[in-house]
Amino acid sequence: MELIKGKVAIVTGAAAGIGAGVGRLFAAEGAHVFLVDLDGAGVKKVAADVGSEGGSAFGFEADARDREAMAKVVEDALTRFGRIDVLINNAGIYPRQPFLEMTEEQWDTMQDINMKSVFHCSQLVMPHMVRQRAGAIVNIASVTFFTGLAPLTHYIASKGAIIGFTRALAREMGEHNVHVNCITPGAIETEGERKLMSKEQADPVMALQSLKRRMGPLDVARVCLFLSSELSDAMTGQTLNVDGGWIMY
Repeated sequence: MELIKGKVAIVTGAAAGIGAGVGRLFAAEGAHVFLVDLDGAGVKKVAADVGSEGGSAFGFEADARDREAMAKVVEDALTRFGRIDVLINNAGIYPRQPFLEMTEEQWDTMQDINMKSVFHCSQLVMPHMVRQRAGAIVNIASVTFFTGLAPLTHYIASKGAIIGFTRALAREMGEHNVHVNCITPGAIETEGERKLMSKEQADPVMALQSLKRRMGPLDVARVCLFLSSELSDAMTGQTLNVDGGWIMY
């Protein structure tokens, strides 16, 4: 369909899972994708795979919460193409930790990676989107914000902050024609999830869904594509569940 053909997109947390799925789909749709991850080998492999399939992708080893590192990615995109059209704030971690055993360091690390990275990356691309009077930012939160889930207090707090950030930034940037939206994925079957959740643990979650199947990164990537294209031109400040019909509101 080439809904975003020629657009320039930055995707964080793109070495695997949802981020890699977004990168592959966006490249297939004709976008130039800048893929960022701490896993340098992994993100460069994704970029190479995209290139071998005829897509345009560039892999960067960088920490999304490191402002200087992300500024270099933004600068590279501007040097190559002169614009930035889309930012997918996907980088994040989700280790389990009981609240009474949680350290301040664990709390701070979660907020830095999951939330501060969104602040830095959004602030770096926003001046260019304002100048263009066009742009789309899609933030990846979590359906657990609506459900509550133990033992993930620090994680859910960070994801709730992303939803609030999305709404406030959408209000502020709407006059510049910059769209800011959010996705709350449910139980997405990724490499990272398989390390933390067995099939026996995942099946009860799937039983709560209206759609009785496991969802994958492509399911989230397709909604990212929708929110990054002209199909969603009348939407901003919204949070869309991609959870198989688990939570409805």
